[in-house]
Amino acid sequence: MANKEATVAELQDKFQSSTAVLLTEYRGLTVAKLKELRTSISEDATYAVVKNTLTKIAANNAGITSFDEELVGPSAIAFVHGDPVTVAKKLRAFTKANPLLVVKGGYFDGNPLTAAEVGKLADLESREVLLGKLAGAFKASLFGAAYLFNAPLSKAVRTIDALREKQESAN
Repeated sequence: MANKEATVAELQDKFQSSTAVLLTEYRGLTVAKLKELRTSISEDATYAVVKNTLTKIAANNAGITSFDEELVGPSAIAFVHGDPVTVAKKLRAFTKANPLLVVKGGYFDGNPLTAAEVGKLADLESREVLLGKLAGAFKASLFGAAYLFNAPLSKAVRTIDALREKQESAN
């Protein structure tokens, strides 16, 4: 009994500390394939095979009820501590090579996700790419602002230079 309570507490902590949670069914996958999947997402997530009843209790304790109907069959959860988009992409790539893995849904940013929404999450660009685009946009707007601020000064210098040339030619 104490072991089950410790497991529930540990799972609840993982639910609460994760940036996203992705629920999968791994029916028919070998231990070697599960290890391969674990390794591929280990930088951004921990992948754990879970007991449905204990997971349901832990998720409910963490305020997540969207998994109640999905926790059937052999379930495993990716507890994301890094970039959810990267994990979703890696899960999708893995499911293409190993169709026995089924992504059932997820939970991200306080909202439940369907399997289709997890797929849309995988379609997004990674955090690094988006940050790079944002930095590029900032840089472009800074160059625009610098040009805007320098334009009147530059115009004034050209006007003064033209006046100087006019006076020199008059003398």
